[in-house]
Amino acid sequence: MQEKKTYYKAAILVFLAISGLIILFALKQNNSQFNYSPLEPGLPAPNFTFPGLDGKMVSLSDYRGAVVLVNIWATWCPPCVDEMPSLERLHKELKGENFEILAVSIDAVGTSAVAPFMKKHNLSFPALMDPAGTISALYQTTGVPETLSSIKREFSSVKLLAPGTGRRLTLLVSSVI
Repeated sequence: MQEKKTYYKAAILVFLAISGLIILFALKQNNSQFNYSPLEPGLPAPNFTFPGLDGKMVSLSDYRGAVVLVNIWATWCPPCVDEMPSLERLHKELKGENFEILAVSIDAVGTSAVAPFMKKHNLSFPALMDPAGTISALYQTTGVPETLSSIKREFSSVKLLAPGTGRRLTLLVSSVI
């Protein structure tokens, strides 16, 4: 009797696993939300639009023709906090050089957390609000911080290592401006 129960449980688990795979396959075929293309150097960087601290909508495509560093971060993330001074130095060093940093915060509370953080740390680059964290799926990130760059010539994407961008990042960005 015990063997029959084990057999039935195993059969049900196999059935559920196969059903789940079939459903995922069907969703992938019919829903563009599940159709991700890889984020690789040379491919177009996915566009996004998020509100800034002032409420104005900002899109990556607004900066076509420039080198744009996209930093995905959160105020509660210690490595994010650690890399902010190097991003600010880079922003100040390359100001006016057809370069911009777009710091996309995934803080769930949005502006109420980010505005005081930016002020406390004297950060002058644009901060965008993505409280739903949609950029994480768009750019296939695995956590925070993640730093990416869009190169002006083709507006193609380059995934960078983060945190601790520092001098390596300055050299990389300077080489494409």
